[in-house]
Amino acid sequence: MNPKFYSLPTEKQSAILNAGFHVFSQNTYKKSPMSEIADAAGISKALLFHYFRNKKELYLFLWDTCCRITVEEMTRSGAYEQRDLFTCMDSGMQAKLRLMRQYPDLGAFAVRAFYEKDPEVSAEIRESMGQYLDAHAAKKLQKLDPEDFIPGIDLQMMYREMYWASEGCLWEYIQRGCMDVNAMEEDFRRLLAHWKKTYLRKEREEASL
Repeated sequence: MNPKFYSLPTEKQSAILNAGFHVFSQNTYKKSPMSEIADAAGISKALLFHYFRNKKELYLFLWDTCCRITVEEMTRSGAYEQRDLFTCMDSGMQAKLRLMRQYPDLGAFAVRAFYEKDPEVSAEIRESMGQYLDAHAAKKLQKLDPEDFIPGIDLQMMYREMYWASEGCLWEYIQRGCMDVNAMEEDFRRLLAHWKKTYLRKEREEASL
């Protein structure tokens, strides 16, 4: 990537990022032309290639940017510092929704990139995502107190189930072609409430009274 990209005004950088997120979120890597991204960004195809040598470089730059700004926003929100799992998840959700309001197609791009099968980019995406998930999952699991949850619960499996459900919820919105951030927030809050009632010892005990 040409470092001169960073000398562009913030608005122009955002326009290129949003154009890339949008086009790549609508189709596979192979079927997403650079010309369409340039048009969406309001620049020439030649100028886009001036900043990014080829489509792979742009795609991986978008992926790295997606991961970086997500971690930065999660850090600012204090999500990683929370000891309570559900407070952590709520803070994380708020951080991601703020990003999706700034970059409307970021979530859809992230999910589609994760499931991208093109060998030109898939291996690098999977390796990067695997490292991210393993690191953050391990940190969250270490902070959990088994006494807070129903007896005999497999905390690792519980966490994986929550992750799968969250990704499935996002994928459903992508399939609908409607990334309504407010509706997504409402759905996720319902999921959080359900998980609390299902897994937290205190919630189950209070419900049985």
